[in-house]
Amino acid sequence: MPETTLALPVDVVPLGGLREFGMNTMAITCGDTTIVVDAGVMFAEPDLPGVDLVVPDLAYLEGLGHKVAAVFLTHGHEDHIGGLPYLMPLVEGPVYGSRLALALVENRLEQHSIDVRGRLKPVAPRERVQVGPFTIECLRVTHSMPDCLALAIHTPAGVLVHTGDFKIDHTPLDAETTDLPRLAELGQQGVLALFADSTNVDRPGVAGSERDVIDGFEEIFTSTAGKIVVAMFASSIHRMQILVDLAAQFDRNVAFVGRGVIDNSETAQRLGLLRIPSGVQIRDSEVRNFPGSDVVCITTGSQGEPAAALSRIAIDDHRFVKVDDDDVVVFSARAIPGNERAIGRVMNHLALRGADVIYEGQKHIHVSGHGHVEELKLMHSLVRPKYFVPIHGEYRQLARHARVAQTVSRGTEILVIDNGDVLRFDGEGAAIEGRAEVGRRLIDGTRTGEVADEVLRDRKHLAGDGLIVPMLAVNMQTGELAGTFEIITRGFVVDEASEALLRDATAMIRDAVRAAPIEERTDVGLLRERVRSELQRVLRRKAGRRPLIVPVVMEI
Repeated sequence: MPETTLALPVDVVPLGGLREFGMNTMAITCGDTTIVVDAGVMFAEPDLPGVDLVVPDLAYLEGLGHKVAAVFLTHGHEDHIGGLPYLMPLVEGPVYGSRLALALVENRLEQHSIDVRGRLKPVAPRERVQVGPFTIECLRVTHSMPDCLALAIHTPAGVLVHTGDFKIDHTPLDAETTDLPRLAELGQQGVLALFADSTNVDRPGVAGSERDVIDGFEEIFTSTAGKIVVAMFASSIHRMQILVDLAAQFDRNVAFVGRGVIDNSETAQRLGLLRIPSGVQIRDSEVRNFPGSDVVCITTGSQGEPAAALSRIAIDDHRFVKVDDDDVVVFSARAIPGNERAIGRVMNHLALRGADVIYEGQKHIHVSGHGHVEELKLMHSLVRPKYFVPIHGEYRQLARHARVAQTVSRGTEILVIDNGDVLRFDGEGAAIEGRAEVGRRLIDGTRTGEVADEVLRDRKHLAGDGLIVPMLAVNMQTGELAGTFEIITRGFVVDEASEALLRDATAMIRDAVRAAPIEERTDVGLLRERVRSELQRVLRRKAGRRPLIVPVVMEI
């Protein structure tokens, strides 16, 4: 490698995924070559009305002066691949990932009319890819879905190890264990920096194997007289395999219910990652043709999503699946923080229809895909990095992971950074060299468009204080008000006090309009703003309310 390349520093800039859960995206630059590791989304919180997805602001990449040379996907979860359609316009090279990750992302790219022919490059564990001054080595790790990778990124400054999401499952269903020997070998050779998943650092012990849920599900299969409905993440292919195997063992048929599990099960079967014996699978439309005792339904909706199949089943609104007194509904997923209320509502509806609802804590029907503290310690012991950067978690997880790393390897320097920090590795070591422009873009999925700040502000006004539409008619020649002046409200609480306030406001606005200069009264734009500002001032001062005000001026 030329000396000029060796002298180049390496900049690592997280664009998302630090001090938050989701939007995992990291840019790594050396000279005029930039690669990106993962391109994730975050699902919108309730305080973002009408927003479906949140993706990172990519202004940093737009300002580099060159396009991204390649993207590497660690695995196929939405918080790692869901933002790829918004990144692709900035990418001139290929997208590398496991077969499953690429199969899952291909559909999303096609939905956004992005031509992916020849650009999706599958990589296998232990395979190496050369991109400019980088050599990226793919390493197998276990997680809650098959085909997951860690990355050893060989750079002019040294080796960077990015774990992706991982746990250390010694008995995975597919027998593909985490590549501990190669991680240990890298540690012996010298690793410059480790970037490791911090999600479950506050959980003691180990996460456990996916096989650990088999006993809990066997109990359910043995004791249930009616249907078994299992809600889970659509990407939990290993969990699907366990349920399919148990269904075959207990002479039940399996139906996939909900677009997510249907699509992912078909993809996994096509890739040989999900094996369903002949005669076991039925269509969701066939569920009602079988006795409940002969059916297992695998469905979406474990997080209480209103549009998911389980939510429709819970309110008896699904075309094909209904729950009865003898049925059991299993929530085989951890509740994502913030979703507890929605999940509780679905559980209550199911219970009202007589179903027995089972969730984590009652039986062992879920294991996490993220390593607990002892697994993280093992990763640190094997890799022995010079620098450690905790990623994937809120600040409390990152801070705790830093303390854990110090107990395992006292010679490691800890760098707790934030999204947008430019972490530079050069001949003198590692340091934060300034800040990159980062932020969030809000996406309305129904229109595949970005939600601007002013749109979000209007939606919050509508959700919180409603809508007021003052309607007036004006003679555009004389500027005189014509006819009656009305105020229409929607979502604005109207009682005796507010009715009196609106009557007073009507008179005040009429007076304000008449007092305005004729130039203002005959200019529709200026007149709308005068009415809006006057009504807003009255409502804020006398009622403490801030509804969305949309004046309508009719020209006479």
